[in-house]
Amino acid sequence: MATKVSIQGYEGSFHQIAAMEYLGNEVEVIPCDTFREVVKIASDTKQSDGGFMAIENSIAGSILPNYTLLQKSKLKIAGEIYLQIHQNLMVNPGVSMEDVREVHSHPMALLQCMDYLEKHPSWKLVETEDTALSAKHIHQHHSKHVAVIASKLAAELFNLKLIAPKIQSNKNNYTRFLFVQPLNTKNEEADKATINFHTDHSRGSLAKVLTKIAEGNINLSKLQSVPIPEQEWKYSFHADMEFDTIDQYEKVMEKIKPITESLTVLGVYKKGKTIN
Repeated sequence: MATKVSIQGYEGSFHQIAAMEYLGNEVEVIPCDTFREVVKIASDTKQSDGGFMAIENSIAGSILPNYTLLQKSKLKIAGEIYLQIHQNLMVNPGVSMEDVREVHSHPMALLQCMDYLEKHPSWKLVETEDTALSAKHIHQHHSKHVAVIASKLAAELFNLKLIAPKIQSNKNNYTRFLFVQPLNTKNEEADKATINFHTDHSRGSLAKVLTKIAEGNINLSKLQSVPIPEQEWKYSFHADMEFDTIDQYEKVMEKIKPITESLTVLGVYKKGKTIN
């Protein structure tokens, strides 16, 4: 039986590509309109085996609302994958570059390809809610004068022709996706953990935590501050820690727990691969 996971977006989205790269091509995806819905379905073992959600982008930075959704849920990070984002211009079969009058896609995709699009000033740019959904729409409507920007997978699913591949302005555009599940069993091969903590906000309290992590020979690969709701100008921190052994990680956790006011483990997992 294929693994079933919830994703944000539609079939042909980059979330689906991430799920396929991580779990295999046979994975079954449950498209969701929002990340909140992704979390809800991923939390229900009767509906899915988990979910995939983007958490940060190498250009745009962290998706802070997704950290909040994850922290409030019972989900744990079971794995991750880093996917290079390739944006492609595609049309229906038989349509040429000269036929294009409009280009449809998500606002972020259009922005990521602006250097290319500005070379075609006659094209009208139309913002849509999803890259893959745009591809589906021009396929369904047999559009002869509309191109879309979307993934190669979307082109394959909806029988579209790539007329300009990899048109994104920044070639080093990567998105980090998390694989989340309700249960996070202990993985002896784990070499990375994501935690959330906050201190009493006294002078030097954060530095004490960071010092203990460094003394444990653990690499702090990310530290992200987020406001604590209903506590003005106070922050908690999401931290990614990379280590050699589980024992090394557990010893550091024992040392930082007494010097934090709150400490939550969001996941202990294997460091993700980068897919170009």
